[in-house]
Amino acid sequence: MSKYWNPQVRKHWLVVARSECVSHKPLAVTIMDKPMVLVRLPGQQILALEDRCPHRQAPLSQGRMTSEGLQCPYHGWTFGEQGRCTSVPGLPADQCLPAVAARYYAVQELDGLVWVRLAASGDLAPPALIADLPAGSRKFMWQAKWQADIVNAMENFLDPLHTHLVHPGLVRRDNRRSRMQASLTKTAEGFTVDYQGQPEQSGLLYRLFESPRLSERVYFAQPGTAQIEYRYQNGSIVRITLHFTPEGASTTHVFATLHVENRWAPAWLLRATVWPFLKRVAQQDARMLALQEQNLQKFPGSHPVSTSLDLVRPYLEQVWREDKTDVELPLIKTIALDL
Repeated sequence: MSKYWNPQVRKHWLVVARSECVSHKPLAVTIMDKPMVLVRLPGQQILALEDRCPHRQAPLSQGRMTSEGLQCPYHGWTFGEQGRCTSVPGLPADQCLPAVAARYYAVQELDGLVWVRLAASGDLAPPALIADLPAGSRKFMWQAKWQADIVNAMENFLDPLHTHLVHPGLVRRDNRRSRMQASLTKTAEGFTVDYQGQPEQSGLLYRLFESPRLSERVYFAQPGTAQIEYRYQNGSIVRITLHFTPEGASTTHVFATLHVENRWAPAWLLRATVWPFLKRVAQQDARMLALQEQNLQKFPGSHPVSTSLDLVRPYLEQVWREDKTDVELPLIKTIALDL
């Protein structure tokens, strides 16, 4: 594990795949530098194992599912629930199976996503923020892999000040800034940020698809779930949620969902109209983060400069950076900014 990652992160749940992508064919994934394999057992339960057979270390992701579990491609050792060895081809019937197991991880499915906890004990369930989403409100999801450190990736999503320059005219216009107030409040799961003073936004996305807002709130649930919630005067609610999971020190998996409530919004219509614009925003963010990461590689050891406008950065670092866990951060922090 990278020395920059707080080991306490292992006690929380991280998204590793979309549920629809996990079948009876083994799927190899890597999170926090740990290769693992996901596969559905005959009863549809997902099995998450370290991607190596304990016998001769062959990758289990190259194996196949049998009625007894996931079979290693080398000697056929097979592993079932909780990684227990269920079969060893060639072993006489009167001999006991070896008392070994493939290392397994706790796994759950929620909101169409597969969540894994790396530590043997910790949170019992993924964030309540996701568990509380109304059934049937999810319209679509997508995933990507960004060339970015986990903290930089999450800060990008939660930072509104870059939108004028990275998404000019699409999200906001630089010549249409207005004064707003942002108030961050720490919560049991992470924090929230409430933005006040801008019921309308200056970009094309707002003009095409939105109406006057009642509120704009950001939620962060540790370790890697961030959500922007818009509530509108007409009673509708839109929630854009991104789940961030580091593959390695400079690569981050991103899983995004769009939930809409109290508004006629068929999934097919959103895919045809809204999605092309949101995809463009995501591509612009991915490009900027890649440029940032490439430059960080050129200047190793450099330290970023922050101001009060960088509201969420210290709170994200406290979750993910082992050297930031002892930093005393305010329970409530309010700033003024021009958006």
